[in-house]
Amino acid sequence: MALLPTSHRSLPLPKYIYTYADVYIYVADHCVLSHPSSTSPLSLESVNRAYSMIPGSYVMFFQFVGCCLLLLLYSLRFLSSSPVHGPRSYPVIGCLVAFYENRRRLLDWYTEMLSASPTLTIVVDRLGARRTVVTANPVNVEHILKGNFGNYPKGKPFTDVLGDLLGKGIFNVDGEMWYAQRKLVSHEFSARTLRELEVAVLEAEALDRLVPALEAAAVPGGGAVDMQDVLRRFAFDVICRVSLGVDPGCLDPALPAPRLATAFDAAAGIIARRGAAPVAAVWKIKRALDIGSERRLREEIKVIHEAVMDLIRSRKKERFLVNGARNDLLSRMIECGYAEEEIRDMVISFIMAGRDTTSSALTWFFWLLMRHRDVERDVLQEITSMRQQQQQGSSSSNNAGEGFDLDDFRRMRVLHAALSETMRLYPPVAWDSKHAAAADVLPDGTRVGAGDRVTYFQYGMGRMEAIWGSDAGDFNLDRWLTLPPDGTAGGVSPFKYPVFQGGPRTCLGREMAFAQMKFVACAVLRRFDLRPVDEGRTPVFLPLLTSHMAGGLNVTVRRRVEDARHGMHDAATTAGKTH
Repeated sequence: MALLPTSHRSLPLPKYIYTYADVYIYVADHCVLSHPSSTSPLSLESVNRAYSMIPGSYVMFFQFVGCCLLLLLYSLRFLSSSPVHGPRSYPVIGCLVAFYENRRRLLDWYTEMLSASPTLTIVVDRLGARRTVVTANPVNVEHILKGNFGNYPKGKPFTDVLGDLLGKGIFNVDGEMWYAQRKLVSHEFSARTLRELEVAVLEAEALDRLVPALEAAAVPGGGAVDMQDVLRRFAFDVICRVSLGVDPGCLDPALPAPRLATAFDAAAGIIARRGAAPVAAVWKIKRALDIGSERRLREEIKVIHEAVMDLIRSRKKERFLVNGARNDLLSRMIECGYAEEEIRDMVISFIMAGRDTTSSALTWFFWLLMRHRDVERDVLQEITSMRQQQQQGSSSSNNAGEGFDLDDFRRMRVLHAALSETMRLYPPVAWDSKHAAAADVLPDGTRVGAGDRVTYFQYGMGRMEAIWGSDAGDFNLDRWLTLPPDGTAGGVSPFKYPVFQGGPRTCLGREMAFAQMKFVACAVLRRFDLRPVDEGRTPVFLPLLTSHMAGGLNVTVRRRVEDARHGMHDAATTAGKTH
């Protein structure tokens, strides 16, 4: 119903108005209660003229009523969907207040809320963000990653954040496109030639660059070295040589950091800030206007895309000039006949996946070993014993390299347990999110709406006493060594320990990642004793695209020597043991 002046009684309200609310027009001298009945449109000019005649008190009253109705509707929706456990939330703003108060400790905050929830699941409503279900429940994780896999793609909100850099690479697509790339990559990663290439590259990179860099730091006056930076540079060289077949020389101290490496660093940092933005519209507006960090991102992505495309084209020309095929991933994809942009996106995806994940795990691994010298001794004893066995079975007199192959790495149970325990507490990826394609109910009873963000929280899962027992916060290798060996993660369910995901999206590069981490651990530990510059420092875990240690890992380096009586010791310790 609407109050209309008599002169306008025959004019109907436009359909788009009276569908949502009647228009009340008060005219002081004459008005009647009427309802629009004809189909001829009421002009916007007439409405505006009539609206201007309404006293200000009436306008404020109806605005107030409208706001109350909106708040009531939102509150009803909110109360019907909010869980018992989760952050304190309010209508409209959701948990924005609690989120702001805990913004500097989000990981611990989420972990505490999940621990307090009987289902290890919470629901987060926040202004400017999608409704988010966060879980640390292994049964839920299995449902998301395997049981109802088709309903939980990465989703458009995720692919929007990474799409400018990763394009249509395997880590940023869903459906048939993902399946086709997965099938190709699965075949390539299972090829022994690629795995043998990785070992050869690791051997060369370690002997030519990693070991000399640490030896330079071990001389008197050599100073401290940031192991996180060294390991990131090493990993970038390795992944480029395996994926692209080129050596960027990132770890070479005589060369400046290659432009491609700095471009990846800058792009990854900006994209991480995209994902952490409270309101996605902010970075989207900046991208549309080509200003600020989004303009910088566009420039860095241009560097990356051009460098990879130039390499693809030169490699194609090389095929007709050089006999014999290369074994790197880029060359093998070219042989398969993929389009240049598809190859570019896949290669960039693998560089992004491999450049920081292993270096992140190794950074925390070395820090934990410096805090737990008993574990370091056990790991070093296994490495030394394995190396002695390997040398006894080899007729070669060249002992400069590591001499280990993939089968040797698989037998290193103590080292494998130490790396697995490191990633339980400090996973390279702190959380992973999907977006529900349709409404669903998780096994613990949590309702999921279509379009909801569903996150499983690896960092928190590693600290759940309900999952790992009362010593969940301790660095304890026994939880792995007491399980029957299976060559993967010590027989632990991937849904309890989803560091490498699980189900159809299980990480194809897991074995190669473990091989690289074990190789580096062997090369460093048997030659050098690392000591933290600040013994009392507890570093901060930064959950960017891949996790980092805030401030790096600054250490001093000492050479380790081996003698028959005392085993492996650093040089200073051995010098004091003369009798």
